[in-house]
Amino acid sequence: MGEQLNQRDIYGKTLAELGIANNNIVVLDADLSGSTKTSVFAKAFPERFFNFGVAEQNMMATAAGLASCGKTVFASTFAMFATGRAWEQVRNSLAYNNFDVKVVATHAGVTVGPDGASHQALEDIALMRAIPNMKIIVPCDGPQTKDAIEAAFSNKGPVYVRIARCKVPTVENKGEFKFGQAQVLRQGQDAAIIACGIMVNEALIAAETLAKKGIQVKVINMHTIRPLDTRAIIEAAKSTKGIVVCEEHSITGGLGSAVAEVVCENHPTKVLRVGVKNRFGQSGEPEELLKEYNLTSRDIEKAVCGILE
Repeated sequence: MGEQLNQRDIYGKTLAELGIANNNIVVLDADLSGSTKTSVFAKAFPERFFNFGVAEQNMMATAAGLASCGKTVFASTFAMFATGRAWEQVRNSLAYNNFDVKVVATHAGVTVGPDGASHQALEDIALMRAIPNMKIIVPCDGPQTKDAIEAAFSNKGPVYVRIARCKVPTVENKGEFKFGQAQVLRQGQDAAIIACGIMVNEALIAAETLAKKGIQVKVINMHTIRPLDTRAIIEAAKSTKGIVVCEEHSITGGLGSAVAEVVCENHPTKVLRVGVKNRFGQSGEPEELLKEYNLTSRDIEKAVCGILE
């Protein structure tokens, strides 16, 4: 396990760095810049930063207007509000017009912690996956957050980037980040684990424990959920006895659903999903909530054993 870093801090720093070289970037926030860390950009470039208060729909509509004038816009708030409260504007104003707006949402998943169900987005990937033109990146750690923001900037059109609230361990030896191309972090022939976000580290811990029991597991970091690396999924289906998909998100409509769709159409095999099963979040400490919602390395181990049984 590498150094624990806050993805939000790296987002803020990367955004400011991009702003130095690209004066066409405009940043919007919904009264949460201290939490999303867009405040770093605001301090450096106050003339290119706009705070919309608690008015996320207005923020997304304005982002569309700025993009229609040739600006590259980064719009940030908590994932719950970016994808839930402002979904219509994201769909109709941003994606329908294929505008160059990057929706970078923080505080995703149950690890938001004490804020509870109203702030814990567990459906956001599903909501964004359903929208044409929308690209989706879920970086696994701090350094990959920088890669994700730079990739979002480089790829024209709407992009959704999902990052966590809490500090996350750095995943070592990931290799080069390539947009739309999964990273194979570990080889194995018994089963495959496909994970995104903070669950990548849990998957690696599970794989290490399983290896001590003689079970060799391939671990794949599916950092880009759209466009999805279907080749990596099909290869995993062909070369192992089954796939476990892990995400800090509902098992409905997220990465698990995306993988199951690819497998079903190309190379049917058993797929088990480690995610939130038809529940809302609740208030608690992040580690306690991961245990409560069965999102730990131990839960991944059990799922792999279920595949092999």
